[in-house]
Amino acid sequence: MSPNLLVLEPSSLSSMEELRKVLQERGLAVSNLPGKGRCLLANKDFSPGDAILRQEPYVCVPNNSAEPRCDGCFASGNLKKCSACQVVWYCGSSCQTLEWKSHRLECSVLAKLENDKRKCVTPSVRLMVKLYVKRKLQSDKIIPATSIDNYNLVEELVSHIKDLDEKQLVLYAQMANLVNLILQWSDINIKEIAENFCKFACNAHTICDSELRPVGTGLYLIVSIINHSCSPNAVLVFEGRSAVVRAVQNIPTGAEVLITYIETAGSTVTRQKTLKEQYFFTCKCPRCIKAGHPEDVEESAILEGYRCKDDRCNGFLMRDSDETGFICQRCGLLRTKEEVKKIANEIKAMSDKALKATTSGTHQEAISIYKMIEKLQRRLCHPFSISLIQTQEKLIKLLMKVKNWRAALSYCRLTIATYQRVYPEFHPLLGLQYYTCGKLEWFDLFSLLGLVCLLPSLNLQFVLFCSLVCLLSSLV
Repeated sequence: MSPNLLVLEPSSLSSMEELRKVLQERGLAVSNLPGKGRCLLANKDFSPGDAILRQEPYVCVPNNSAEPRCDGCFASGNLKKCSACQVVWYCGSSCQTLEWKSHRLECSVLAKLENDKRKCVTPSVRLMVKLYVKRKLQSDKIIPATSIDNYNLVEELVSHIKDLDEKQLVLYAQMANLVNLILQWSDINIKEIAENFCKFACNAHTICDSELRPVGTGLYLIVSIINHSCSPNAVLVFEGRSAVVRAVQNIPTGAEVLITYIETAGSTVTRQKTLKEQYFFTCKCPRCIKAGHPEDVEESAILEGYRCKDDRCNGFLMRDSDETGFICQRCGLLRTKEEVKKIANEIKAMSDKALKATTSGTHQEAISIYKMIEKLQRRLCHPFSISLIQTQEKLIKLLMKVKNWRAALSYCRLTIATYQRVYPEFHPLLGLQYYTCGKLEWFDLFSLLGLVCLLPSLNLQFVLFCSLVCLLSSLV
């Protein structure tokens, strides 16, 4: 185990001071910064790749909207429902046994529900039910409460309930009423539950698998202390249900550990809007304080604006002074608003058709439409445009579904330059894109050799290939 790794496991700790002591022993500290509140500081140097923090969730649930997942390990496939509550799935007796102490009480309340009410138990509702189940089990000393795993830390989380609009408050009140109906315990009230839903919205994290696909939601009480930056020095990833915070930059002693709460590939205006709507604060990170500066304006125009209509020019466009169109900042060529609007309308009309084709499962039709959209976007958008790369990503996924590995690989290669521009060198999304390119190269090779059918799993093929490369490297 790395000496930099903080593993937060149950212990006999019972106070915030003891929590501070544990963090200090591992090279971290909890502090308060003006205008930011609680934060996590480094008490030692961390290098890129170092694991700064590892934590198990206080509560978590799998996302069962697409396919059922085991409540214990989040695995999919060959699952069985809990025979009593008919809500929770398990991959086998091992996970069911490990989870039984926590699930037993939840199971008893879910089993009492009528079938129509049981269908209303969404992952969000289950997460809240599990929160109160765990609080009760810890209060009754059935499972241990520690300084890094207790309901007091939930109470310290910020809810931003005063910042929510009436529509959102009504929704949380309805969800809270359902939770109250499920539990029917006298020591909780709807207002408290609704406020905890607000806390989930600001503090819970989406759990992703090794390819960064969402598989569930979890509440990680120490991770929730870490503040946001659009230029983060750390990144949150997951190993199973465990949250792991890793450094992506050199973090010197005394520096704040920062992750990002949102997708950072976007203009400052887009990022600020997202943060304000979802987390109710204005970011003042090194990227955001440059808002309006020439380099920020240029970057925003490149990521979300239009390209010069001269194919030989790689310039970005800005509105001209008389609002008649957009002028290339490199060659001075004018692109009229009418021309831009015409192409944009074509893209929008095709996007609606592509979405319908994708939803209905007609993949080849969707691929044809997205290819036309991608060609139009190449005419309209800058080569580093976020809209363009999003279309290319959709094409990659669709082409992989129909096993057209070569075409998927060609689009994947096109995305690399943009990924390199918008993400730091050690960012997992950049690494994942390299991995996807390598995997597609492998699939394409196997399809050429006619060997794809020899192994049941394409991912297994790639893993075996990587293992073979490592073995050969060790022999050289």
